[in-house]
Amino acid sequence: MKRSVSFLVVFILVFLFVTAGSAQTYKPEYKMSIVVGPAGPWGEGAARFAEAVRKYTDGRINIKPYYSGQLFAGKQTNEFLLMKQGVIDFALGSTINWSTTVKELNLFSMPFFFPDYKALDAVENGEVGKRLFKIIEEKGVVGLGWAENGYRELTNSKKAVKRPGDLDGLKVRVVGSPIFIDTFKAMGANPVSMNWGEALSAFQQGTVDGQENPVVSVIIPNKLWQVHKYATIWHYAIDPLILGVSKDVWDGFSAQDKEAIKKAADETVAWQKKGAREGLEGSMETLNALKKNGMDVTVLTPQQVKAFKDKTRPVYDKWAKEIGTDLVAMAEKEIQKAVKGAAKPAPKPKAPKK
Repeated sequence: MKRSVSFLVVFILVFLFVTAGSAQTYKPEYKMSIVVGPAGPWGEGAARFAEAVRKYTDGRINIKPYYSGQLFAGKQTNEFLLMKQGVIDFALGSTINWSTTVKELNLFSMPFFFPDYKALDAVENGEVGKRLFKIIEEKGVVGLGWAENGYRELTNSKKAVKRPGDLDGLKVRVVGSPIFIDTFKAMGANPVSMNWGEALSAFQQGTVDGQENPVVSVIIPNKLWQVHKYATIWHYAIDPLILGVSKDVWDGFSAQDKEAIKKAADETVAWQKKGAREGLEGSMETLNALKKNGMDVTVLTPQQVKAFKDKTRPVYDKWAKEIGTDLVAMAEKEIQKAVKGAAKPAPKPKAPKK
């Protein structure tokens, strides 16, 4: 009897020691990097994720979002490296910013590569998406889910852009990634890379003619109709977000807490994607909002898009090699399958038996 009691006491003490030791490995606060401010689907998604993780882990894991690039001191392309180093614990980051470290993520910036949301979802949820998450994990970041900033559309103060020739000499602010510079040069524009704060001033002063960014997260919140008369909806590039965590941090969580974090991530990215596509998927609601504010909105037809796509073919050829021709080919197959599936007519209902 005494031996049984002694064994039980020792077991309890060991259990308490292990539990306490595990708890001590958790930080009082985990830093989460966000490029944008707290408003809009991107910023709000970060807040929802932090709240859900706190709820599902019973307060064991507390994540604090740091908005507007506070953690990488203005150089957003450093975000992935800082996660790898453990300076940043979590991030809801753009594939564009991470692509300077993970070249395969340039897949999403290939000009006119993803025709619609179904094609994008097919790639993210298929073998290509799995391979990309495996690649980033090998580089030190665990992908928890795919979120979204949106398709990047064009606005400018000079004229309606309907064909490649309309871009000739147009000075366009682009995101600071080489593939974007190549794309706009191929279309005849004069691309300029500058941070967003400088760009807004340049638009107001008229020293830069246009820019490319998603409608919901940038064009509307920044009221770009105040400086740009024209908008071209052409879906030339997509900007997915990845909800990720430093692998070193992830490995320090218990199996129970990993499951809780994944649950929070799944809920967050589903909500966030819906918000990023609001009024744009199967609806003209958001584009009508641009028109109501005085913008001349041009939605390119498939034939018009093809002219731009043909013009940027050299960019495709160059960057397919950089990304990996096998990965690009795999993505193309998944896109074709999704497009064909969407084009199939709905099955006719069977006639009732007499």
